[in-house]
Parts: sequence; structure tokens; C-alpha cells
Amino acid sequence: MINKRSLWFLTLFSLILVLSVYYITMPSELLMATNNGSKEKEEGTVSINEDTDESAELVALRVESEEKMLDKITELKKTLTDSKTSTEDKNKAFEELQRLNKNRSEEEKIENQIQKEFNYKAFVSIDDKNITVVIDSKKHDTEIANKIMRTVQANFDTQMSISVKFQK
Repeated sequence: MINKRSLWFLTLFSLILVLSVYYITMPSELLMATNNGSKEKEEGTVSINEDTDESAELVALRVESEEKMLDKITELKKTLTDSKTSTEDKNKAFEELQRLNKNRSEEEKIENQIQKEFNYKAFVSIDDKNITVVIDSKKHDTEIANKIMRTVQANFDTQMSISVKFQK
């Protein structure tokens, strides 16, 4: 029979193992951002301004999305590292962190897919069952919007609410 001490050991060991795998697989750019703080933010604005193909609206949407995500991640990490937080709350925070990372990777995947298939710069935002796609184009074409919606829906098993906006 497993006693309380060995159960706690297994639980904490599993948590440490999952977190170490997470940090190992995390892109080095994110690690540099958390380690260097303001230095990376200055470099990040330079790299954004160098990309002249994207409109200012898409860049603004990306920056706003990244700031929100970083705030949520910081809050969740505080919850995970707080010794007064219950294990149930820590588990919820960890699951939320995993969900945020999964959504971000899906957003990047969809943006690359739209770039490859339709040759449009796009910003994708996933919020539960809602997906917002902002396309960098002056031309408002419903046929292209429908094709984009079908392409995005093909990435998901469940029905999603997808909206496509054209901005320039």
C-alpha cells in the first residue's frame, strides 16, 4: 500500500518532471525574454519594425496578444510557485498554462498555413471555441474568407466559431 509520504514524493516528482520537459522544449526566445527582461523587449521592438510586410494593425494585435499572454503566464507561474496554494489550484494553473501554450502553437500553425496556401499575412486568436482571423488585405473577398474558414476548421475536431476580418 502506498503511504502519504510516497504519494507526495511521486506527485512532486511528476510535477518536476513535467515542468523540466516543458522548459526543455520551450523555444529559446521565450527563455531569453524571461531571463533578460527589459533588454529583450527593446530587441523585440526592433525586430517587429524590421518586418515591413505586415501592417501596423497586425503588429499591434500581435503585441497586445503577447502582452496578455505574458501577463497570464506570469500569474499562473506565481500560482504554481506559491507554497500556500493548494495542489488542486496548482493543477488548474498548470492545465491552463498547457492550454495557453497549445493555443499559441495552434495560432502560429494556422497563420503559417494561411500564409502558405493563400499568400496573406494573418493574425489568429483562439479563445475557447472562438477563432478570430485578421487578414492583411484591402480586398474584402467572401470566397477567400470562406476558404480560410474551411481551412481553419479542418485543423479542429469540434465545430469552432470562426470569424475572418480583412484589414489594411
